[in-house]
Amino acid sequence: MFRCLSPGAIGVGATFEQGLKLAAETGFDALDLPLGELAKLAEEKGIGHVKKTFEDAGVKPGGWGLPVQFRTSEEEFEKGMQGFPRLAKVAGELGSPWCATWILPFSDKLDYKTNFETHARRLRAAAKVLRDHGCRLGLEFVGPWTMRQGKKYPFVADMAGMLHLAEEIGTGNVGLLLDCWHWYTSFGTVKDILRLRGLDVVYVHMNDAPAGIPADEQVDNVRTLPGATGVIDAAGFLKALDMIGYDGPVVVEPFSKELSAVAKENPSEAARRTAEALNKVWKAAGLR
Repeated sequence: MFRCLSPGAIGVGATFEQGLKLAAETGFDALDLPLGELAKLAEEKGIGHVKKTFEDAGVKPGGWGLPVQFRTSEEEFEKGMQGFPRLAKVAGELGSPWCATWILPFSDKLDYKTNFETHARRLRAAAKVLRDHGCRLGLEFVGPWTMRQGKKYPFVADMAGMLHLAEEIGTGNVGLLLDCWHWYTSFGTVKDILRLRGLDVVYVHMNDAPAGIPADEQVDNVRTLPGATGVIDAAGFLKALDMIGYDGPVVVEPFSKELSAVAKENPSEAARRTAEALNKVWKAAGLR
């Protein structure tokens, strides 16, 4: 596995070239793809130009978010699917098979069975396109009870449930976006990770949780940089992923107001702090 910068995840608005510079300057191995921008650049200057830009910076392509709206209407879903093969092709040509998205853990309209079937059908169509271009799909479960509390129909919110959805999709290239925050708030354990195969995990998020708040009272968008509080066993999480042979991107997603404020004034400093935090837990896990 490798350390990957996602500028947007730390509150930095950056073009491809700006993000690449930040990643290189702060020691990240990879940069998540602004795929729409890169597809346009590939059309204008060729995919070889995009590859060389990465190579010249000493940074490799990371992952990318599923660019299809599958959570709303059938019309919106079909509209998004029309341009999807073009984007997946670019990602595949760049050697970036790591596509990922998150799954809302409730619905106010669809009961569990109907919601499950709808997700499976739509994501199966997307996964087939990804498979055609040598790409995979990671699905993120959202763990905190506070996200489901008071909602009409709870939905998948833990590792076992998401693996069941991946199995139902049935295309052979779907696994987990495993976020240590959601792992912690769904009461996951290191043993749960060790039961997985490396191929079960497509993409990884790192962060930490505020201290003094029970796991089932944590609020999804209030987090910290990895290792900041030690509430989440970041080293144990990473070590377990290494043991099962996970070899994809590891991205910091801290949802930190403090870091976002820094990012607005000084993107380089925000990226530096992010790299420092990730490197610290990386070292604690015994990784190189």
